[in-house]
Amino acid sequence: MDFLATFVAYLIGSMPMGYIFVKLFKRQDITKVGSGRTGGTNAMRAGGVWVGILTAVFDILKGFLSVSIARMLVPASVWIQVAAGVAAVIGHNWSIWIYFLTKKFAAGAGTGPNVGAAMVFWPGVLWVGIPIILIFVFVVGYASVASIATAIALVIVFAVRAVILGDPWQYIIYSGLTAMMVIIALLPNLKRLIEGTERRVGLFAKRKQPYSSSSSSSSS
Repeated sequence: MDFLATFVAYLIGSMPMGYIFVKLFKRQDITKVGSGRTGGTNAMRAGGVWVGILTAVFDILKGFLSVSIARMLVPASVWIQVAAGVAAVIGHNWSIWIYFLTKKFAAGAGTGPNVGAAMVFWPGVLWVGIPIILIFVFVVGYASVASIATAIALVIVFAVRAVILGDPWQYIIYSGLTAMMVIIALLPNLKRLIEGTERRVGLFAKRKQPYSSSSSSSSS
């Protein structure tokens, strides 16, 4: 039963909702658009705001369902529930379904299912994660930073709750492992951030082009 709970979580997590919704509404292959990822940000890029929001909501739901099913199957084991949450994030980041469809063993960055799984452990996670995501995506302009900041925030939240409120310390293990999964998936983005070439989103998605030498000379 333990293995079944974890395996089911992986399969649920690996369902590429962005791929499905962009294909359904826009008849496009999301893996060939923008970053090629199947998460909410690239779904918004490929299919528009509402497709992006729909993808983000269902990605959160994947994590929530994965841990909820594990809790139902193995109610006495916090470890299996933690394993299910980690499996959902791994499935989202390295999706077997995307491999069957595109021969690429990749998908998203894990933020949606990470938040969704954590919500089962503490529902208030939603009110921590969503503001961070909105600020870093739409104001700061980097979805990759939003994902990493959210993952780190979950580690802090569960550590504080474990110390002050006595929540299971296994939740810290969960958030630490999923933070690692998010960072590993975003290593190419971190490299581009350092190089100054990372794609921006939100308010800064469309940068003003710098003046060329010809345009500056004509204006002088």
